[in-house]
Amino acid sequence: MSKPKRSNVLSGLPERLLSELFEGAVAHKLLDGEVLFRAGDVGDGCYRIHRGLVKVVVTSQQGEERIISLLGPDAIVGELSMIDGGPRSASVVAIADCSLLFLSRAKFQTYIESHPELTSYLMKTLARRLRGTDDTLAATTFLSVKQRLARALLNLAEYVGEENGGRIQLRLKIGQADLAAMAGVARENVSRTMSDWRTREIVTRSSNYYCINDPKALAQDEVDSSSSLQPARHGPVTDRPLV
Repeated sequence: MSKPKRSNVLSGLPERLLSELFEGAVAHKLLDGEVLFRAGDVGDGCYRIHRGLVKVVVTSQQGEERIISLLGPDAIVGELSMIDGGPRSASVVAIADCSLLFLSRAKFQTYIESHPELTSYLMKTLARRLRGTDDTLAATTFLSVKQRLARALLNLAEYVGEENGGRIQLRLKIGQADLAAMAGVARENVSRTMSDWRTREIVTRSSNYYCINDPKALAQDEVDSSSSLQPARHGPVTDRPLV
């Protein structure tokens, strides 16, 4: 599978500058299921993922969880709080064992002061990110349940997919509640859509592992507006975490 695109503000920096920025950064380990930080925590720094996978999560007052992004190797987590000094706006939880590098906000500020050219870069990058978010919100507001779920599975495949003879095995144990949280739909709609895909032999499941048997058909369901089961009930999908 192709490597997922970076979507973080700092991840797009030239590798030379990233290496300088994280030189001497503190190593940090995170086990599967452990919380890196929670929404509302102080934004005292950011992390660069060396190995592993995390989910970026927001939770409603009613306790409903929404997974707004998955982040893997080379992604940077928590950079916005480090830039503006505000609290974390989402929680980050490991869904595989992770090794990360921690960069403190104080070191980042010192680096910015000695590299003033980065200020202009950050402003342009944030502007592009906001424009991209507007485009994503506009597009996904009208996506059906099936389209959102197809997008979630294809996004998972980019991170944990293993291709074998045209089929893609998702090497991550994930339940329908997790898929519902990723797609922003009700859990019962996940069950209904999966039943349809099983009948069409597009997606199957064994031992809690999903297998995309027909990636082209699943991708077609992502873009085919006529394949909706019913309108989505929750907020739009975005792949740009704000933490």
